[in-house]
Amino acid sequence: MDTYTHGHADSVLQSHRWRTAENSAGYLLPHLRSGLDVLDVGCGPGTITVDLARLVAPGRVTGLDLSPAPLDEARALAADRGVDVGFAIGDVYALDLPDDSVDVVHAHQVLQHLSDPVAALREMVRVCRPGGVVAVRDVDYAATTWFPADDGLDRWLALYSRVARSNDAEPDAGRRLRSWAHAAGLRDHTATTSAWCYATDAEREWWGTSWAGRATASAFAEQAVARGLATPAELDDVATAWLRWAAADDGWLALLHGELLIRV
Repeated sequence: MDTYTHGHADSVLQSHRWRTAENSAGYLLPHLRSGLDVLDVGCGPGTITVDLARLVAPGRVTGLDLSPAPLDEARALAADRGVDVGFAIGDVYALDLPDDSVDVVHAHQVLQHLSDPVAALREMVRVCRPGGVVAVRDVDYAATTWFPADDGLDRWLALYSRVARSNDAEPDAGRRLRSWAHAAGLRDHTATTSAWCYATDAEREWWGTSWAGRATASAFAEQAVARGLATPAELDDVATAWLRWAAADDGWLALLHGELLIRV
C-alpha cells in the first residue's frame, strides 16, 4: 500500500481546507455542467468536492479517500453547505465502480503520492464514460520558488524530495503528467499549468505556520526521523525557516502545478 507523505495532522488539513474548485481546479470548471456525475479521488476534507457538487447539481458526486481520517469533516462540510455528496473510503487502483459509470473523474494532488500513477490513470479512465474527462493536477516541488533566499528552505525542499521518494512517490509530478498519460495509452489530452502564490501577510502566515507545523508534527516529520533523513533538531531548523519567511515583509512564494485534462 502506498504511504501518504503528509499524513492528516491538523497542520496538513489546514492547507487542504483552503482548497476550492476555483483555486485548485480552474482548468476543469469550463467542462462542468448541471447533471454530470463526478468522482473526486483523494478528496480529503471535501472542500473541492463540495464545490464540484454545487456546480453539477443535481448530478451525483462521490468523494473517495484512502483514509477515513478526513471524511467525517467532509461530510460535516457538505451538510453545513446543504450539498448532496457521498463520501467513502476507496482505493484509486481498484475503484468500486463499474466501467463507464461517471462523467468526470477528478484527482487533485493524488498522483504524486502513488507508486504506480500509470495504473491509477488507467483505473480512473475505466470508470469514466465515453465523452467524459479525467482531470488531474499535481504540484512540481522542484519548481517551487520563494523570496527572500533562505538556506533553511533550501534544506526543506531537498528533505521533502528525499522523504517523498523514500515512499516511492514523485514530488515533481507536475512535469510528468503527460508522460504518465502516454504510458497509460492516453493521448487525447490538454496540458496546462497554474500556480498558487502566497505574498500577503495573511497568506504568508497561513502557509508558513502550516509548514512549520508539518516540519515538526506530521507524518512527514515522523518519516524523516524514522528513516534517518533528518534529526528533530534539523526539523526544528526547517520550522524556524518557515516562520522566518512568513515574517518577512517582502516574502513571496509560488508553487507551480501541472494539469492534465484527459478526454475519454
